[in-house]
Amino acid sequence: MYTQIFMSKIEELKNEGTYRIFTQINRVNTKYPLAKSENNDDIIVFCSNDYLGMSQNNKVLNTMIRVLKEYGAGSGGSRNIGGTHKYFSLLEKEISDWHNKESALIFPTGYSSNDATLQGLLRTFPNMIVFSDEKNHASIINGLRSVKNNKEIFKHNDLSHLEALLKKYDYEIPKLIVFESIYSMDGDVAPIKEIVALAKKYNALTFLDEVHAIGMYGKEGAGYSSLLNVQHEIDVIQSTMAKGIGIIGGYIAGDKYLIDVIRSFSSGFIFTTALPPVIVAGCLESIKHLRNSSIERELLHEKTRYLREKLSLNGIIVLKESTTHILPIIIGDSKKCTEAAQMLLKNYNIYVQAINFPTVSKGTERFRINVTPYHTIKQIDFLVNSLVDTFDSLDITRMNKS
Repeated sequence: MYTQIFMSKIEELKNEGTYRIFTQINRVNTKYPLAKSENNDDIIVFCSNDYLGMSQNNKVLNTMIRVLKEYGAGSGGSRNIGGTHKYFSLLEKEISDWHNKESALIFPTGYSSNDATLQGLLRTFPNMIVFSDEKNHASIINGLRSVKNNKEIFKHNDLSHLEALLKKYDYEIPKLIVFESIYSMDGDVAPIKEIVALAKKYNALTFLDEVHAIGMYGKEGAGYSSLLNVQHEIDVIQSTMAKGIGIIGGYIAGDKYLIDVIRSFSSGFIFTTALPPVIVAGCLESIKHLRNSSIERELLHEKTRYLREKLSLNGIIVLKESTTHILPIIIGDSKKCTEAAQMLLKNYNIYVQAINFPTVSKGTERFRINVTPYHTIKQIDFLVNSLVDTFDSLDITRMNKS
């Protein structure tokens, strides 16, 4: 019986065109964004979250090799039992300085830093009301679903709706506004300054997810709130170390007492194995580099502008909400989206992942394309020409198609 149920569920996904197949992409060190396919063919990657190529930075790699030889591969347990080490304190100090905060706390992933922090904070304050943007990441949604606190979901980036919801509650009732700086599937930016102003007006804490901005925006790459000079007004800044920083891990930064509450009460932190020294040391080296080097983010934005213009000239429309390095191209059909991705890989050795439901709503299936500082102009031109040929072959709309 159970096998039949499992099979029918998978068959539904296949019929809808939303069944996910892992594509083997073997990244080649020192040659990013080049990779090798399962058949050892050269591939150009145009959809990696390794936005700045820091996973292959020589200083990062050399540090990790040295620390791996010195400390070994694992951490030995949770930080409370035996998994803490000197690189944690060094990295947490670097992060708190970077974000102009008193304290920071490291998690194994960005997902867990959202999920565990929100659960820990809200279970500590069971009467706290949460106000969450409707397009917040799955890690935020999961954290909120796991607690009994009252929740209000406001329309995406809609200040009027958020204020209307805030007005419903007495000033003294604890409140938390949870939102992102850059939204990963649309490439748009939250009205951060205005949300901070509403938080002050209605006595709410702010929790800002900066995962798609860290490294790419602001002074020393400290994020979009830094770019807008409001970082010091955000209560909790959360991010990953798997995107702009290029490795893995997550963190939060904020007031020392708030961070200590999460460290002391969040089960998702207390009972999980700590990151090993080799990872933490690599993240530390990457952040130090990004704080002192602007060339990576300058090249990222320069090449993003070039790609955006080339797409427009060829009638390939980027979602109008996108103002960042993330370039969503709406296809609107899951089967065509998947087929187009397969065709790009097979015919042109270009890897762009199809983004289908449930990551995005049905009818908004898309490619989520981004360049890096290391893509060449020739590679970018080749991507655009390949998209034109693929879209025309599959009858996917282009604005100036004759």
